[in-house]
Amino acid sequence: MVYFIAAALLVALDQMVKHLVSTGIPLGGSVPFLPHIMDLTYVQNTGCAFSLLEEHTWLLTLTSAVLSAALAWAVAKKFFRHPLGRSALTLVLAGAVGNLIDRAAYGYVVDMFRTLFMDFAVFNVADICVVVGGIAAAAYYLFLYDKLEGRANEPTQADG
Repeated sequence: MVYFIAAALLVALDQMVKHLVSTGIPLGGSVPFLPHIMDLTYVQNTGCAFSLLEEHTWLLTLTSAVLSAALAWAVAKKFFRHPLGRSALTLVLAGAVGNLIDRAAYGYVVDMFRTLFMDFAVFNVADICVVVGGIAAAAYYLFLYDKLEGRANEPTQADG
C-alpha cells in the first residue's frame, strides 16, 4: 500500500508542476529556475523521449496504459520483494501514469525542465521518475537481486 501512496504523491507532484507551468508560462516561453543550470520552458510534446513517434500519440497512450497496468501488477504482486526493488518499480509506475494522464487528457505531454549547460530534451517530473526508476530497477536486478532476494534466499537441499 505504501508504494501506491508514494506513486500517487509523485503523480500529484508531476501534475501540479505541469498545471503551474501550463497556466503560468505561455507556450514556448521560459522563466528562470536554477541560474545557469535550468529554465522552466513550457513545451507540449506529442511524442515520447526526444519527441520520437510524434505522429502516433494514440500508440504512446495505449503503450503507457499497458505498461502502467503491468507495473502496478508487478508492485502489487511483489515482483521484487525487497523495498529497494519495489521502490524502483514505484518510480517507473509514477512516471508512466503521470505522462499517461497528459496523453489521454490532452494528446500531448507537458514538459518544462530545460537544461542550460547542455543541449538536451525538455523533460518533466514524470520523465525524471521513469529514468531514475528505470536505472535503479536495472541496477537492482543486475547487482542486488541475487543477494537480496534471488538464489541466495531460496532454500537449498541441505536446508531440507
